[in-house]
Amino acid sequence: MKIVGISSSPRGKNSNTLKLLDAALEGASEAGAEVESINVAKLDIKYCIACDKCHKKGECSINDDFPALLEKLLAADGIIWSSPNYITNVTAQLKTVFDRCPLVIHEQLFEGKYSMSLTTAGGDELDFILDIMNNFMIQCGGKSIGGVGCSMYLGPEAVEAAIEKSRGIGKDLVEAIKEKRQYSEQEARQQAWKEGFKHSVLANKERWAHNCDYWMEKGWIKE
Repeated sequence: MKIVGISSSPRGKNSNTLKLLDAALEGASEAGAEVESINVAKLDIKYCIACDKCHKKGECSINDDFPALLEKLLAADGIIWSSPNYITNVTAQLKTVFDRCPLVIHEQLFEGKYSMSLTTAGGDELDFILDIMNNFMIQCGGKSIGGVGCSMYLGPEAVEAAIEKSRGIGKDLVEAIKEKRQYSEQEARQQAWKEGFKHSVLANKERWAHNCDYWMEKGWIKE
């Protein structure tokens, strides 16, 4: 079993959120998973240019580090997303990764994968940031087991508590994968999205050849 942890803070080793990610990966490793930490802030990932090539041919037209990152994400059983709160959102580095994933969303390529999310903030805006990451995973066809956040103003004791909670949820991520845990509300959302989005796929079948072929292969649409 492989768990990939995504760090997105430009502060690198000084990141408070990285402390939570390291703990979560330790927990996953203790539960028997192979783990890898990737700092996307250090990668060369350019902005999506909306060229549609991924929808047409299933590949990206941009020559940078994103295709290799995506390959690792697709090979993983579980993903740990992490980002500090930057102006009530995830960091620009992580948002750029998300923006490069239209193929993942259109073809639900995270189907069968599980995730969790981690954040830190100067104030109390934690759930909003966790929801951005959790909802992204669900929108891509995967499952989210939840997340951990820490308000840094609460001091060292709160940080230590969040680190321990992160280690615990890292272990639970492994258990969720082993159990093939089901989340009926998330699955209902995904099914409702497919029912709506199939009309977009059919309407664009000439332009989105790869998407259309994939949906037909999965049995989500018929000619």
